[in-house]
Amino acid sequence: MHKDSSFNAPVARTPRRAFLQQSLCVLGAVTLATTLQSFLGRAAAGGSPVIPGYGPLRPVKDETTGLELLQLPEGFRYLSYGWTGDDMDGGASTPGAHDGMAVIASDESSVTLCRNHELESSNKPFGRDANRYDVKGGGGCSNLRFDIIAGRWVKAWPSLAGTVRNCAGGPTPWGTWLSCEETILGPGDDRGYEQTHGWIFEVGVEGARPVPLKEMGRFVHEAVAIDPASGYVYETEDRRTAGCYRFVPNERGKLSSGGTLHMLKAVGTPDLRTGSCVGQVYDVSWVHIEEPERVRTPGTKDDLGVFSQGKARGATTFARLEGCWFGNGFIYLNSTNGGEKELGQVWQYDPLNEQLKLIFESPSSDVLDSPDNMAVSPRGGIVLCEDGRRVPQRLLGMTHDGHIFPLAANNIVLRGERNGLRGDYRDKEWCGATFSPDGRWLFVNIQTPGITFAITGPWRDGLV
Repeated sequence: MHKDSSFNAPVARTPRRAFLQQSLCVLGAVTLATTLQSFLGRAAAGGSPVIPGYGPLRPVKDETTGLELLQLPEGFRYLSYGWTGDDMDGGASTPGAHDGMAVIASDESSVTLCRNHELESSNKPFGRDANRYDVKGGGGCSNLRFDIIAGRWVKAWPSLAGTVRNCAGGPTPWGTWLSCEETILGPGDDRGYEQTHGWIFEVGVEGARPVPLKEMGRFVHEAVAIDPASGYVYETEDRRTAGCYRFVPNERGKLSSGGTLHMLKAVGTPDLRTGSCVGQVYDVSWVHIEEPERVRTPGTKDDLGVFSQGKARGATTFARLEGCWFGNGFIYLNSTNGGEKELGQVWQYDPLNEQLKLIFESPSSDVLDSPDNMAVSPRGGIVLCEDGRRVPQRLLGMTHDGHIFPLAANNIVLRGERNGLRGDYRDKEWCGATFSPDGRWLFVNIQTPGITFAITGPWRDGLV
């Protein structure tokens, strides 16, 4: 029988802790509001507030096309690759809707990345039959190779096909990519799928054996991160009522051997969508999910079959948990719509001490507008991908103590220069940020029209 350790949590200390934290929240909110008002006031007046970062952004020409696709700080340059419609090895065309991505293999001269494509139905899935899960699924993954010595893209090839809405995922310590489906559709729904969806798939350098890892849960997946010390996999859920999950494998490094799924419980706090202040710390326990493959709450037509099991045992609700990454000994989580302004929170989970800490909450879209994918650099800095309503959408850096600064801005306006693509895409999201192991190259996607970038520059001179 599963034991929920949170039932043993002391009760007497909770009111005092809550009172002190609420007091600190009030003081912190006043300080933050004053600082923000000063920052925005100086910016509106044409001032140049001193903030940590790499300097102001300006349009920079792509070394592949000559187009000014991105705004970057002085000293940075980039190469685009893998545009929607570009040819891949084997004759397939590059699918669109580029999303989560990570470096999964590297040697002294090159890196291999795996990139998601958040697509749905298709009459002809891309990729090889050996990598195809459902003949009606339009999503999947493609792999890319980049020469880090010569600074050039080498090739791309399909690696997983026939899946649905491959949104994010995460790299494993053993050199693969976990690709997550952001859906729970399947046979009987109106898309004509022949297989069930809502799973995690493991993809290697040469491609995937398209078998879902069912014991990791069937729900609206977003991202995963693995603690290399324990081998535990942490999973996020992209819903306005979202859970944070932990998968404990039966055999470390072999997820196909099965395991147990749990949902995070912040002791004494059933809902963390609002009501927290930066710096607030919560003790954590984990509740067991008995039926990880359950799609719906019994007696309903919802898609909360896994989430409702956790809630019944006291687990905690978050607002759209999306980005998830391991770094600096912590699991970092983005709550895209969390916080009082519903503009985003960044959480830090300490697996050693079983504590959860709020390290940032956006007070304004000018500061941070809906963080989605995220990554931690080899130097320990955090990269946040915006997916909100602000134009242009930005790539931002964040320090450990919660200072936000711009790294790049979307500057894509096309008039048919590449593959006939046209339109103003500056409001489209960033996703899939990941660094080369040496920290010299940042790889990242703009989801629409679907472009991958390799960005380099004086990273070591700043805070990322």
